[in-house]
Amino acid sequence: MTQHGYSVAEVAERLDIYTKTLYHCRIQLSDKSKSVQSSDEKLNIANLEAQLKRVTEEWDILKKAARYFASNPE
Repeated sequence: MTQHGYSVAEVAERLDIYTKTLYHCRIQLSDKSKSVQSSDEKLNIANLEAQLKRVTEEWDILKKAARYFASNPE
């Protein structure tokens, strides 16, 4: 619709539907296209999640070590 330069009113009239219905459909379709991710994006997210998990585990180990050495200054 927007690629061909038609207004919402023109398209709604041609399809014999209300303009509100057409706006609603357009919003739903744009939301779906935003939620679809490419396989590269999914792979990148999986890699980042794995890296976050590893760094979080390392941070937890360092915190435990700091508590241990703080309580045993010898």
